[in-house]
Amino acid sequence: MGSTIQVVGVVGGGQMGSGIAQLALTAGLDAILVDSDPEALSRATTSINDSITRLINKGSLSQSLGSDALRRLRCTSNLEDLQSADVVIEAIVESEVVKKKLFSELDKITKDSVILASNTSSISITRLASATSRPCQVIGMHFMNPPPIMKLVEIVRGAETSDAVFATVKTLAERFGKTVICSQDYPGFIVNRILMPMINEAFFALYTGVATKEDIDTGMKLGSSCWTG
Repeated sequence: MGSTIQVVGVVGGGQMGSGIAQLALTAGLDAILVDSDPEALSRATTSINDSITRLINKGSLSQSLGSDALRRLRCTSNLEDLQSADVVIEAIVESEVVKKKLFSELDKITKDSVILASNTSSISITRLASATSRPCQVIGMHFMNPPPIMKLVEIVRGAETSDAVFATVKTLAERFGKTVICSQDYPGFIVNRILMPMINEAFFALYTGVATKEDIDTGMKLGSSCWTG
């Protein structure tokens, strides 16, 4: 199911969504970027064009491959245009209610074989999957920000995510040039589950007078490889 991905749909034209679409394009895939706001789509198109142009100028991407990538981008405000997508990755507001509504709509629109993925950093994939009639085809695909630069993708399996869907999404992330880690569907997954207590401890260290905010920040930036602030 979905073993050969050719068309990647992305819902959400912000920094995350446009970055994910760019990854699909530079990996040789077609990308359909959907956002209800035409201005967001315009900004996304400009951002993707500028980013790919920079890659060409740096020699990281050939002129022919860069031009071909841009030709494979389709921007639309109509979810119905995702009917041809092999996988749809949502990168919209971090709200379970809003995401579940979108997944319910995608369930009705997309083809039977499609994989529905969420870029959520913390919302339960099992609960999002419950809004669909195909929970075995729903998975978390959490990109770090910004997607074209950060090397990690955190794949999250819901309670019913199939082995085939997991394997397909892992292969897709690797095609994007990413390092993949896999989390079960627990609050915060891996990255945020570990990161949030560390950030809270930094605030507590400041509150209790351990050090100034500047020294805490510098200490973590230069003395801890896991600091991402």
